Amino acid sequence: MYHEMTVFGFTLDSVAHRPVVILKDVKDSNTVPIWISAMEAVSIAAELMSRDISCQSGRGDLLTILFEQTGMKVARIAIESLNNGIFKASVSFIINGDEFKVDVRTCDALITALKYKLPVMVAEDVVARASMDALTDETIAQEHDARRFVDFLEDLDPADLGKYPM
Repeated sequence: MYHEMTVFGFTLDSVAHRPVVILKDVKDSNTVPIWISAMEAVSIAAELMSRDISCQSGRGDLLTILFEQTGMKVARIAIESLNNGIFKASVSFIINGDEFKVDVRTCDALITALKYKLPVMVAEDVVARASMDALTDETIAQEHDARRFVDFLEDLDPADLGKYPM
């Protein structure tokens, strides 16, 4: 079973200091946070800005024009599974009545959903696991410890390195 969700928001996780895309279902009863890299965040932000520009100009992007010319349509965007914090996503297309599915990066699936204003179908076990994984104290502690280590390395003065024998 799949939950129909939409991209609700885009924010910065205050603990992990990483961008997060928030998916919510229609009833607002389920939320799936998807942590993404900074580069993926830039791609999503660029899609949001280019969508506004293309709407104003009345022209689509190259991919949209190609789809129109070939008669291909995006049929479904899905997040199929979640293993070790990594989401598996797919996009299904229809061309000449035939449907085919392509495994894609989660970021690409989300960008496609935004571009074509389509819902993201999220597997029920992903909804359950994502909600639990995101809120465990252990996950928060690991993210906090990792951030503290990065902060330590960033604040480390190279002159201090000579003081310690190797």
